Amino acid sequence: MTEHARGVSPGRVNLIGEHTDYNDGYVLPIALGWRAQVDATGRDDDAVTVSSAQLGDSVHISDLTPVAHQWWGYVAGVVWALRQRGHAVGGVDMALDSHVPLGGGLSSSAAIEAATVLAVDALFGLGLSPADMAEVAQAAENDFLGIPTGPMDQRASLWCTEGNALLIDCRTLEPRQVPFALPADLTLALVDTHSPHVLADGAYAQRRASCHRAADLLGVAALRDVTDLDAALEKLGDDDILVRRTRHVVTENDRVLDAVAALEAENWNRFGELMNASHNSMRDDYEITVPTVDQAVTSALASGALGSRMTGGGFGGTVLALLPTVALEDFTARLQDDYAARGFDAPTVTTTTACPGGIELRDRA
Repeated sequence: MTEHARGVSPGRVNLIGEHTDYNDGYVLPIALGWRAQVDATGRDDDAVTVSSAQLGDSVHISDLTPVAHQWWGYVAGVVWALRQRGHAVGGVDMALDSHVPLGGGLSSSAAIEAATVLAVDALFGLGLSPADMAEVAQAAENDFLGIPTGPMDQRASLWCTEGNALLIDCRTLEPRQVPFALPADLTLALVDTHSPHVLADGAYAQRRASCHRAADLLGVAALRDVTDLDAALEKLGDDDILVRRTRHVVTENDRVLDAVAALEAENWNRFGELMNASHNSMRDDYEITVPTVDQAVTSALASGALGSRMTGGGFGGTVLALLPTVALEDFTARLQDDYAARGFDAPTVTTTTACPGGIELRDRA
């Protein structure tokens, strides 16, 4: 065991493919420049301590058991998950310093979990594979904190590479790097709508349960397996909720694969069209957008965006806009005016490129 180790891993933004991951479907995220950092130091006992630079708080945990709604669980849960898998992980002091915005749908929790597993792996010399790291990080969220997220976020935080989007088949968990290098005349803007989303509430779990019920009624392992959408919707009959949830998932999976083809062909207009269709589906069929999010999309399209969509689990969070670079300033001004006219808190606009994930950052260190 070394005396000290550090793990660094970024947040992510999902370009397209929302609520498809827990349906064994496809997702297409990129890593962001905002990162979480965890510094880990071994202890002489089995206790775990966690401190947060942002919260100015610290905890000492002598009995590591699953909890809910505890900020430190995203860190301590990784140690628990490693121990559950039989890894020789002793006591550890961990200092968290995260600059991934909270509640923006940018996977701040996954960034913390990924940074933690990188730090603990290095500290105790565990030699975890990239697949092992992602599994442990996801288990911290699913099994320790009880939040039923799918397999995308932790894998995106760890596996993304600079200049690429990451296509993940969420059934096989096979990754594929897809070039994502914007031409100089296009910009990918991120709009923080300042309407934080919360995955731990019931709405996310309800969507997930609806999808599993629809799959059961259709006799398939997951909605990813629906090949004849019209026949499936007819079979679901009068259950309007299941019809709309199923239609979103099936068409969204198709949009992800079409988006990959568009990126490989450098067809940015087509990519923008798919973003728009994705947002409309999330709004109308999956019902996970909110007025602040929809206004950001409307303002982006009015400013000349090729495409715009909400990203993340929904009910608030962040909006993507693929804009002509020359339109960015006008879009920012229009958005501020549109929000003010509706009495919304002022949004924040930044831009991003495809940044390195945690494993790439580790290997560069």
